[in-house]
Amino acid sequence: MLQPKKTKFRKAQKGRMKGLSQRGHRLSSGMFGIKSLNSKFITSRQIEAARIAATRYMKREGQLWIKIFPDKPITKKPLEVRMGKGKGAPEYFVAVVRPGRILFEVAGVSLTIAKEALRLAAQKLPVKTKFIIANDYLKEN
Repeated sequence: MLQPKKTKFRKAQKGRMKGLSQRGHRLSSGMFGIKSLNSKFITSRQIEAARIAATRYMKREGQLWIKIFPDKPITKKPLEVRMGKGKGAPEYFVAVVRPGRILFEVAGVSLTIAKEALRLAAQKLPVKTKFIIANDYLKEN
């Protein structure tokens, strides 16, 4: 599972997820991708499940890039513990995803294979997504 090797602080504040994605909103590596349409925390387990679904369908052809990384620790208090006594221990890591963020990119496969692979990956994620195609791909065909 994806998680940072080392963090500056063990616990993080919740923060707010307002506005659109300011970075990572254009295709950089691949010809096809999926773009987030709403904001959500995506866990490392969900990212891994989506990656496996896409690579299985592509049958080790082409290349897949994961454009998000879970670097925010989410804490949780143990079950049946009373209120107070500080913040809980870090439980798992999430990637903060805002609308417009590219989640996965694919290259080296046909349009139909890429579309189906990314559809299967998108089913594993808690956000609504949109399939996008690079501008230069449309010029080639």
